[in-house]
Amino acid sequence: MSKSDTVFKEAYNQSLALLVEGSVLPSEAELARRLGISRTTVRAILDAQVEAGLIAWNRRLKEVLRAPRPEDYFPEDQTDAVSLRVERAFMSRVLSSDIRPGSQFNESDFARELGVSTSAVREFMIRFSRFGLIEKQRNRHWVLNGFTEAFSLELFEVREMFELRSVRAFVRLPRDHPAWAALDAIEAEHQAFLEAPRARLGEFPDLDDRFHRLIHSASSNRFIIDFYDVISLIFHYHYQWSKIDEMERNATAVREHLDYIAGLRSGAELDAEFYCRKHLATARETLLSATRARQDARNEALGAAG
Repeated sequence: MSKSDTVFKEAYNQSLALLVEGSVLPSEAELARRLGISRTTVRAILDAQVEAGLIAWNRRLKEVLRAPRPEDYFPEDQTDAVSLRVERAFMSRVLSSDIRPGSQFNESDFARELGVSTSAVREFMIRFSRFGLIEKQRNRHWVLNGFTEAFSLELFEVREMFELRSVRAFVRLPRDHPAWAALDAIEAEHQAFLEAPRARLGEFPDLDDRFHRLIHSASSNRFIIDFYDVISLIFHYHYQWSKIDEMERNATAVREHLDYIAGLRSGAELDAEFYCRKHLATARETLLSATRARQDARNEALGAAG
């Protein structure tokens, strides 16, 4: 599968979150901005949605005919971009109990192991080096500084600051802004999750990511939106590292999201901030608990090796 096919399929799946029956999609330019793709790819997506009976497209008017169903999405194995493969392999490695702070990675060896280009690995590493998680050394080596509790607390402090700023911006959006229709669609997905949390267990990371990403997008601040990529990546991989009470943790987060959504809809900044802070407090404890549990496992492994 070519890179262009992957970009199209990833963007197509993302675009389905915007489809709420009876609503109208924004302009091609706005869709291109929100999905991070070219207008040419947007038009290809719209053509595909017309063919699937999802929308009716008449010049500038793009009316949603029905909500998407599971079969409308491209399978995950068809949207697994190279960057995602590198991300998964890197996070799986650094969160394992036998990798300690100070461990080195060679980007050429890592690329060879994954069957990807060295430039793809280097691009990913550079992205993380901005936040002090890893540092560049000579000869294409990188040193891991580690997911310490101090790192987690610093990361969370920035997340809270950015998300509260985004919440205030979201509440002030005009009611005809596409973000409200997207929020309606995500709320319906949350309610469906609670009806069958065990069957939908694997869907939570993506649902959580799209919910918070939607809120951050209201900031219209490129630095906030870009930084959320790192926040999301670290949080979700930490959560998945520990499987203890995973279903209950996810269900709690979904219920808090629904309260959060109600706070946003209230139009009152204080209400929205209250539910935002409440949810982030839970997320903070979950992150710290996962960080400590991983550190305990690492210490046990080192003790056994000694």
